Amino acid sequence: MLPIGAEDHFTGYVDLVEMKAYQYDGTEKQELIEIEIPEDMKAKSEEYRTILLEAVVEFDDALMEKFFETGDLSLEEIKKGLRKATLAMKVTPVLCGSSFKNKGVQQLMDAVVDFLPAPIDIPPVVGKDMDGEEVERKCSDDEPFSALAFKIVTDPFQ
Repeated sequence: MLPIGAEDHFTGYVDLVEMKAYQYDGTEKQELIEIEIPEDMKAKSEEYRTILLEAVVEFDDALMEKFFETGDLSLEEIKKGLRKATLAMKVTPVLCGSSFKNKGVQQLMDAVVDFLPAPIDIPPVVGKDMDGEEVERKCSDDEPFSALAFKIVTDPFQ
């Protein structure tokens, strides 16, 4: 994403994956309205989209071949490549938003789902059972329940 405006004047963003611009409507819900990419941001948006696509195709030979043949990728291909690069910890997606007035919260949640690892994407976790024995747990409904438990101490002298 590229932000439209900054600080008090942050009003929207350019989505470099979709190459669309969105503006917040200013209501409490902060609904998005699709707008034209602002004229003064078109060149920068194209430049950064190219950088994004070049980074994404580095991790997938088939995508690289298609990108060099056609000069572009589909939305699904970009997301697939971006997820692959993110899981390999080679690319970090950057979004813009503001916790003040909840701007960008839904886009952040969508990006978590689209690009970050799900529990099934990570290796098994090793811990200790109640007897102090080391055990391994895979992310599976067939595995026994396990959890990390902790106590919040408000007074450290208790």
